[in-house]
Amino acid sequence: MASDSEDGDLNLFAEPEGFYQPEKSATYAPYTMLSGQELQVRLVGHNPLWGHLLWNGGRTLSKYFEHNIPTIKGKTVLELGAGGGLPSLICAISGASQIVVTDYPDADLIDNLRHNITNCSLLPSTSNIHAEGYLWGADVDKLTAHLAQSSGSKRFDVLILADLLFNHSEHAKLVKSIQDTLEHSPTATAFVVFTPYRPWLLQKDLAFFDLARESGFTVTKIFENIMDKVMFEEDRGDELLRRTVYGYEIKWADAS
Repeated sequence: MASDSEDGDLNLFAEPEGFYQPEKSATYAPYTMLSGQELQVRLVGHNPLWGHLLWNGGRTLSKYFEHNIPTIKGKTVLELGAGGGLPSLICAISGASQIVVTDYPDADLIDNLRHNITNCSLLPSTSNIHAEGYLWGADVDKLTAHLAQSSGSKRFDVLILADLLFNHSEHAKLVKSIQDTLEHSPTATAFVVFTPYRPWLLQKDLAFFDLARESGFTVTKIFENIMDKVMFEEDRGDELLRRTVYGYEIKWADAS
């Protein structure tokens, strides 16, 4: 996924060279739960926004939730930049009360998320999990409307941001989305996981957390997990860093 631009930023919402390619078929990525049951996550065949991949961050955070069910059971959950939506599916299977899973408002991406919801046989119900298109930093009424139907709350207990930090130009919008959607309580948590896929830009990845602190949040590292192999074999830089998934939790500083 390496970028050749001067500062390494990826313009997530620009149509890159080769955008209009022949349509590729959807693929499926397996995920084995702690119970031994297997999910088949459908991914769009190709997408310039990287939604055609099941990222290590999503896999690792899903496993973290399985090991820490109380963090999501009975909670309301919002996932940003979800791709195939694996962490949201795990939350729904594990007893979250209401889940809204989002990605860029591209028809293929959102239709694919809805496909994964509809076709997940392990879900106890599909009535409490919804897929919506959402631009980071934009109005959140469409997302919180799903909460008003169930709990009357206008904010979420849990936010999921898995492998989003590589797009440095979007950090401020991501923080704004957290500010607009995270419940103002001591237990409300935004889980942010990432891998330095471009190790030479690690400090730019980490700048997200500086911005979060400046915006009224505390930041706590909760895990570090080394994967068996890198996602992008062709990339350069420290291999250990490219195999490492870092997990953080973000909470309101004045609610603790």
